[in-house]
Amino acid sequence: MSKQPPKASKLLNDCFLHDKERLPHHEALEILKERLVGITSKETVNIGEAQDKILAEDIRATRNIPSTDNSAVDGYAYRASDFDDAGGFFLIAARIAAGDINPSPLPQWSAVRIFTGAVMPEGADTIAMQEDCETHAQEGTDFVVIPQGLKPGANRRRMGEDLMQGDLIAKVGEQVTPQLIAAIASTGQSKVEVYSPLRIAILSSGNELKEPGQTAQAGQVFDSNRYLLQSLLKMLPVEITDLGIQPDNYDVIETKLAEAAKTNDIVISSGGASLGEEDHIIAALEKLGTRHLWQLAVKPGRPMSFGQIGDTLFFGLPGNPVACFVCFLLYVRPSLLRLAGADWHEPKRFKVPALFDFNNKKPDRREFWRGIYAPTDGAFGLEKFARDGSGLITGLREADGLIEIPEAVTNVSKGDLLDFIPWSEFGI
Repeated sequence: MSKQPPKASKLLNDCFLHDKERLPHHEALEILKERLVGITSKETVNIGEAQDKILAEDIRATRNIPSTDNSAVDGYAYRASDFDDAGGFFLIAARIAAGDINPSPLPQWSAVRIFTGAVMPEGADTIAMQEDCETHAQEGTDFVVIPQGLKPGANRRRMGEDLMQGDLIAKVGEQVTPQLIAAIASTGQSKVEVYSPLRIAILSSGNELKEPGQTAQAGQVFDSNRYLLQSLLKMLPVEITDLGIQPDNYDVIETKLAEAAKTNDIVISSGGASLGEEDHIIAALEKLGTRHLWQLAVKPGRPMSFGQIGDTLFFGLPGNPVACFVCFLLYVRPSLLRLAGADWHEPKRFKVPALFDFNNKKPDRREFWRGIYAPTDGAFGLEKFARDGSGLITGLREADGLIEIPEAVTNVSKGDLLDFIPWSEFGI
């Protein structure tokens, strides 16, 4: 696989440079937000292929939506000013279905049978729902009795009430969602300019790891992180190369990282992120490129590492699944979106009362607890997953999001308002 065309811009070799041994959470995010830039080129795709990609152009409405006044219901369209003179008794002059073009103007004291989405005829301004009306036939002529009390303009969709021609629908840097695809399609636009996907290689490191489906002996575990990362990455504008499980062997690790850096924009590893004798990922990174001294003052995820091999960015995630998951959501996901051309997305926090007590949290460290959104006394509050272990995947399944506890907080009491980040803020 050859390297993609020249990138729009390059990352500086010191883009993560700082002078602290352990970086606070908010400072880590500020560095990422300020110093990462988009690195991919542009391409034009069909809107059906644009899901999750990043817009490289502003999108504006090319026509009014709706393009004409039309009916919001099945019923009978009439002129409100005719009601008193007609006594609510209207001649049915025509039948208009959705898709009928250029209907004839509405005669005075008449109504038309109309269906949802059909163009309003000139002169009609109000629609009565069919279930509220009575129809009659007299000497071969059809009439409808329309009830009193409808406000002029009832059940009518106005031309351009959704979008007017030229209205801004979405801006450069937005990620394409199903809702946005629907909005673009409604204007008649079939193609859109987006940024090309990032190329990402992922690997797991550790002699103790086995692939699911293999046999694990005592002391061995099945690799869940790679499958976790693949699933998370598939919701982003990326192309994934799976480098599998790599052994705790320096020469093998160095070769794999060097090869991956030649053909990918980003390399992500899990495991081997510390500085132990068997953590060869860090040693290989320092030989091939630069390890930015960025351990984080957070839990879980303190040993997370960042670096570069030439223009290729490296993220070293912890081996424990919970720490791997949390660090990906908090740091890697927004970084990848920014590198792919997106605006920086800071997840919303919602204030929710605690349903538990917690004492003696360590100061000077931001913690992210697995939170369960639970009903109580007709309202909702937050329960904390009972166990804090970074290897407990059960907590990720049972939780509804993350409870963010700032550095200065050491105790939580029932009723305290806590910052809660639901999984939906991370697109999951």
